[in-house]
Amino acid sequence: MLRSWLEDANAPDGDFPLNNLPYGVFSRDGEMPRCGTAIGGYVADLAALERAGLIEAPGFDQPKLNAFMAQGKAVWANIRAQLMDLFVENGNPALRDDADLRAKVLISQTAVRMHLPFEVAGYTDFYAGRHHAENVGTMFRGPENALPPNWLSIPIGYNGRASTVVVSGTPVRRPLGQIKPPEADFPIFSPTKRLDIELEFGAVLGQGTQMGEPLTVAEADELIFGYVLLNDWSARDIQAWEYQPLGPFQAKAFATSISPWVVTKAALEPFRLPSPSRVRPLLPYLRELAPMRYDVHLEVHMRAAGQDGDNMISRTNTCELYYSAAQQLAHHAIGGCKMEVGDLLGSGTISGPDKGSRGSLLEITWGGKEPLLLEGGVERRFIEDGDTLTLTGWAQGPDYRIGFGVCEGTILPAPSLRPEWCDG
Repeated sequence: MLRSWLEDANAPDGDFPLNNLPYGVFSRDGEMPRCGTAIGGYVADLAALERAGLIEAPGFDQPKLNAFMAQGKAVWANIRAQLMDLFVENGNPALRDDADLRAKVLISQTAVRMHLPFEVAGYTDFYAGRHHAENVGTMFRGPENALPPNWLSIPIGYNGRASTVVVSGTPVRRPLGQIKPPEADFPIFSPTKRLDIELEFGAVLGQGTQMGEPLTVAEADELIFGYVLLNDWSARDIQAWEYQPLGPFQAKAFATSISPWVVTKAALEPFRLPSPSRVRPLLPYLRELAPMRYDVHLEVHMRAAGQDGDNMISRTNTCELYYSAAQQLAHHAIGGCKMEVGDLLGSGTISGPDKGSRGSLLEITWGGKEPLLLEGGVERRFIEDGDTLTLTGWAQGPDYRIGFGVCEGTILPAPSLRPEWCDG
């Protein structure tokens, strides 16, 4: 742990030690949103530090991180070094020894509202977790055909909707859509009855590319600014009817939640892991020459409507991913797709090898056949109105952790059905 004069940042089980310094966007009542970093239980106002001349990077007075991210890795590294010098023990005393400035810069996290940390230029969701892909494939195609023929050669993905990426704490309304009940000959129009989560790791691009410009995996890694926790809410019954032949559409377009803090790639450097063993060799453009995965512990908690406490329903790790974010990005760009500052790449559901490490209710309840038992005898097959789902994650060091905070959402009832939408 890098020890800080701000004692609150030295708790070994805190999400935001000096080693972390994630970036987000916050506001207080009557104030415009602006950029900050989390340290201990505080938000450090980066716009105030910029005005005081203690850090040198324009853009922190903006309501999104995009302007800062666009300045590139040299600026990212310089600002991180300046912030560490301001907060480390025996470092630059300009903030530590100025009580008036501390009062302006350091704001309790309980006193702020967090906003979407960056303008999402585009959102792509991948399918990079092998255990998840095998579980879902086994349910629908049998164990002998669990993985699609291309899965071990290519990071499968689809283009999602940037317009419905929301920050943690934003309520999510149950979606409407076409559903075909198993016993019916034709679909019906209905609210989803099989609402689910997907526990994911989201990569945030801080640099873009030109149209027609491919990337190596190493070059792709250099473009990634940081990572967020991501919940790609999914309507499984709508998805089952619509996904052939072009994949998910409305079943995943209604909401994707992300954590409010972007944990930088620099903070996660000590937690890199090598590639998993490959069942078949990857084509050269996807091969990693250095460790690109991370050791980040992940948990899913569920609070059923009317309950006071959370139930931990899953525990897994980002090391279960078969393809890294850098590989996903390299594949995304290899055909010439233009990537942009603020692009968001979801990993796909991260599940481990056993039932307690599955990253979706579809897997935990095995398609609804094995109900999940919560405290007080409450059962869930899928998410019901009023339920709250919370994702947490951290990389564990010897005496500190690099945390992501929480990614949380509560389900609201579906819109009332209008006569012109359906019969009767």
